Amino acid sequence: MKKEKKKRTGNALLRRQIPFHIMLLPGVIFTFIFSYIPMVGMKMAFEKFIPARGLFGDQEWIGLENFEYLFAMPGAMQALRNTVVIAFWKIVLGLVVPIVVAIMLNEVRSSKFRRTIQTVIYMPYFLSWIVFSGVLIDILSPSTGVVNQMLNAVGIKSIFFLGSNDYFQPTVIWTDVLKNFGFNSIVYLAAITGIDLSLYEAATMDGANRFQKIRYITLPGIRMIVILMTVLALGNVLNAGFDQIQNLMSPQVYETGDIVDTFIYRIGLIDAQYGPATAMGLLKSAVSFVFISTAYFIADKFFDYQIF
Repeated sequence: MKKEKKKRTGNALLRRQIPFHIMLLPGVIFTFIFSYIPMVGMKMAFEKFIPARGLFGDQEWIGLENFEYLFAMPGAMQALRNTVVIAFWKIVLGLVVPIVVAIMLNEVRSSKFRRTIQTVIYMPYFLSWIVFSGVLIDILSPSTGVVNQMLNAVGIKSIFFLGSNDYFQPTVIWTDVLKNFGFNSIVYLAAITGIDLSLYEAATMDGANRFQKIRYITLPGIRMIVILMTVLALGNVLNAGFDQIQNLMSPQVYETGDIVDTFIYRIGLIDAQYGPATAMGLLKSAVSFVFISTAYFIADKFFDYQIF
């Protein structure tokens, strides 16, 4: 009798879930077509690939020679280092700045002023990097850009932000933060609004000031969402932003601006070195997998947080 009841309950639950599985199906098909089927091409990393013979043609198997050639190429390791540095600072500032902004917005009492600020800081997120890069190139121009005009007005010489190896990396990092922090702050603002208001009332009764409430209530209250966003961000540690850097970079800043994705683009699509380009992409995916697995393990082990 118990087994029958359990079976009926399971069948009813399955019937209720069918519409959700149907809704999920297009995304699964899309992911399979564009993420899993292309993985067949990874075999090019171990072949002397000749396009005329086709992907499944009689290609010469050369083992790890593409990887050896890749590590000997000038600029490959520099691109890897640039990627790690740029991605690291993007992840750190991409977490810290939205959290600070969300807390500050939460402390604003005027809803009209808060909505105005939110609208202004969200706007850059909805611009593509092609459009936003054009705006940045104009704003940061050493001759006509408004930023350098302001610097000149206070006696500082013009800075070539996008053409100097000293300034390109910080410019890329901070412009990425500028574009995304407004939208990312929505997540933390939503987490803050989910905190029990009685905690703040009790803290007020105990004489806590605004900063003490933020430290002992707000920050612990959004701790789990911060961990989740960190784990997800670490999976992109080698994605330093191809669309941004490809639109802003020029040959004179390859030393500090060239990243793994732009390096793969150049040697693969421009120089037609498909084997080494695939090897670099495979290496990037392997390192990213290690990072996200480690981050997930730490979140589960030390913070008792599970994504799945």
